[in-house]
Amino acid sequence: MTEIPELTPTQFFERWSKEDRQNVTLLDVREDTELEIASLQSAKHIPMMQIPGRLNELSEDNPLVVMCHSGGRSRRVSEFLLSSGFSSVFNLTGGIDAWSQEIDSSIPRY
Repeated sequence: MTEIPELTPTQFFERWSKEDRQNVTLLDVREDTELEIASLQSAKHIPMMQIPGRLNELSEDNPLVVMCHSGGRSRRVSEFLLSSGFSSVFNLTGGIDAWSQEIDSSIPRY
Protein backbone atom coordinates (compact mmCIF):
# COMPACT_ATOMS: atom_id res chain seq x y z
CA MET A 1 0.00 0.00 0.00
CA THR A 2 1.21 3.50 -0.86
CA GLU A 3 2.19 5.81 1.98
CA ILE A 4 -0.05 8.88 1.82
CA PRO A 5 1.51 12.13 3.08
CA GLU A 6 -0.79 13.77 5.63
CA LEU A 7 -1.20 17.45 6.45
CA THR A 8 -3.38 19.08 9.07
CA PRO A 9 -5.00 22.37 8.04
CA THR A 10 -2.46 24.21 10.21
CA GLN A 11 0.43 22.38 8.50
CA PHE A 12 -1.06 23.31 5.11
CA PHE A 13 -0.75 27.00 6.01
CA GLU A 14 2.71 26.53 7.51
CA ARG A 15 4.03 24.60 4.50
CA TRP A 16 3.04 27.08 1.77
CA SER A 17 3.14 30.88 1.94
CA LYS A 18 0.11 32.79 0.66
CA GLU A 19 1.81 33.25 -2.73
CA ASP A 20 2.85 29.60 -2.95
CA ARG A 21 -0.69 28.45 -2.14
CA GLN A 22 -1.73 29.87 -5.54
CA ASN A 23 0.12 26.89 -7.06
CA VAL A 24 -1.47 24.28 -4.79
CA THR A 25 -4.78 22.66 -5.73
CA LEU A 26 -7.04 22.10 -2.75
CA LEU A 27 -9.32 19.33 -4.03
CA ASP A 28 -12.66 18.88 -2.24
CA VAL A 29 -14.09 15.41 -2.93
CA ARG A 30 -17.30 15.79 -0.92
CA GLU A 31 -20.79 15.60 -2.40
CA ASP A 32 -22.75 18.65 -3.61
CA THR A 33 -25.11 18.45 -0.62
CA GLU A 34 -22.14 18.72 1.74
CA LEU A 35 -20.84 21.81 -0.05
CA GLU A 36 -24.19 23.49 0.60
CA ILE A 37 -23.44 23.16 4.34
CA ALA A 38 -19.76 24.12 4.36
CA SER A 39 -17.22 24.89 1.65
CA LEU A 40 -13.97 26.70 0.89
CA GLN A 41 -14.05 29.13 -2.04
CA SER A 42 -10.46 28.31 -2.96
CA ALA A 43 -11.12 24.57 -3.34
CA LYS A 44 -11.75 22.76 -6.61
CA HIS A 45 -14.76 20.49 -6.23
CA ILE A 46 -14.89 17.05 -7.83
CA PRO A 47 -17.00 14.48 -5.95
CA MET A 48 -15.09 11.31 -5.07
CA MET A 49 -16.98 9.03 -7.46
CA GLN A 50 -16.29 11.39 -10.40
CA ILE A 51 -12.51 11.56 -9.90
CA PRO A 52 -11.57 8.71 -12.30
CA GLY A 53 -13.44 10.35 -15.19
CA ARG A 54 -12.16 13.85 -14.46
CA LEU A 55 -8.41 13.33 -13.94
CA ASN A 56 -7.76 15.59 -16.94
CA GLU A 57 -9.00 18.54 -14.84
CA LEU A 58 -6.09 18.12 -12.42
CA SER A 59 -2.53 19.28 -13.02
CA GLU A 60 0.30 16.86 -12.31
CA ASP A 61 2.65 19.86 -12.10
CA ASN A 62 1.26 21.31 -8.86
CA PRO A 63 0.75 19.76 -5.43
CA LEU A 64 -2.74 18.39 -4.72
CA VAL A 65 -4.16 18.57 -1.20
CA VAL A 66 -7.26 16.37 -1.04
CA MET A 67 -10.01 17.04 1.49
CA CYS A 68 -13.41 15.68 2.48
CA HIS A 69 -15.44 15.95 5.68
CA SER A 70 -13.06 14.21 8.06
CA GLY A 71 -10.26 12.64 6.00
CA GLY A 72 -11.45 9.14 5.05
CA ARG A 73 -12.66 9.68 1.49
CA SER A 74 -9.81 12.07 0.77
CA ARG A 75 -7.33 9.39 1.87
CA ARG A 76 -8.81 6.93 -0.65
CA VAL A 77 -8.75 9.56 -3.41
CA SER A 78 -5.15 10.49 -2.52
CA GLU A 79 -4.13 6.84 -2.85
CA PHE A 80 -5.92 6.62 -6.22
CA LEU A 81 -4.24 9.79 -7.50
CA LEU A 82 -0.79 8.54 -6.49
CA SER A 83 -1.44 5.22 -8.23
CA SER A 84 -2.59 7.18 -11.31
CA GLY A 85 0.75 8.94 -11.67
CA PHE A 86 0.31 12.11 -9.63
CA SER A 87 3.48 12.58 -7.59
CA SER A 88 2.70 15.39 -5.14
CA VAL A 89 -0.49 14.41 -3.29
CA PHE A 90 -1.39 15.10 0.34
CA ASN A 91 -4.39 14.07 2.43
CA LEU A 92 -5.87 16.86 4.57
CA THR A 93 -6.16 15.15 7.95
CA GLY A 94 -9.49 15.87 9.60
CA GLY A 95 -10.97 17.43 6.46
CA ILE A 96 -13.17 20.51 6.48
CA ASP A 97 -14.20 19.69 10.04
CA ALA A 98 -10.60 20.20 11.22
CA TRP A 99 -10.32 23.27 8.98
CA SER A 100 -13.26 24.78 10.85
CA GLN A 101 -11.64 24.01 14.20
CA GLU A 102 -8.06 25.05 13.34
CA ILE A 103 -8.30 27.78 10.69
CA ASP A 104 -11.74 29.34 10.24
CA SER A 105 -14.44 28.86 12.85
CA SER A 106 -16.99 30.61 10.60
CA ILE A 107 -17.14 27.43 8.50
CA PRO A 108 -20.08 25.39 9.81
CA ARG A 109 -19.38 22.00 11.35
CA TYR A 110 -21.65 19.07 10.60
